[in-house]
Amino acid sequence: MPLAGKGMLLTSMNIEAADEADFNRWYDREHLEERVAIEGFLEARRYVAHAANPRYLCLYSTATLDVLDSPPYKARLASPTDWSRQTMARFKDMLRAVARITISNGTGRGAALGVVRLRPTLDNAAPWRDALQEKLAPENRNGIISMHLLESEPELSGATPEIPAVRNEGACDWFVLIDGTHVGAVSAVIAERFTGPAASPFPLPVSVGTYSLMWDLAKSDIARG
Repeated sequence: MPLAGKGMLLTSMNIEAADEADFNRWYDREHLEERVAIEGFLEARRYVAHAANPRYLCLYSTATLDVLDSPPYKARLASPTDWSRQTMARFKDMLRAVARITISNGTGRGAALGVVRLRPTLDNAAPWRDALQEKLAPENRNGIISMHLLESEPELSGATPEIPAVRNEGACDWFVLIDGTHVGAVSAVIAERFTGPAASPFPLPVSVGTYSLMWDLAKSDIARG
């Protein structure tokens, strides 16, 4: 699988312009390394919107889904640094989804990311998953590196004591991730496979967006530091 591990934490948020510089320093100088250092976390990737809302997105890969309900992770959530507490309180439009990686096709990860948010029901989840096995095939598409499906775990998603995320009807949502070398390639696949007649059997997505990679951090990077 091109994505490391079996679990994924997806977070996205907006931030007021006046707080943005400090927000980015916090992510870049404290938060990513703090999270990746937790037992069972493998890597993290930061993105900024090309055409998406919220503006910022982060993906944290974990060895298993259980890592995101583990004592080491819960201990870190329960004891945020002062900088973390102050920064998280400023988040706007926060989304926090803990998910299983159920499809991951291709080789490697790209500089551009497409995100398609879908809302299945118990009745259509199985046929949707089958349909996505075919749709999430990066072969023979120039500029597309890999494609993935994240299926949210509602009991673990949503707010934590320090993170003002919204728990709503989207707690069971799925997220399609499309990794590409440039935004144009990613946008074309979204348009061809998830909008219009070709979107069948899916209705219109809850949302779609494209992001550009800011940077990534792997566990091995910390070990070398």
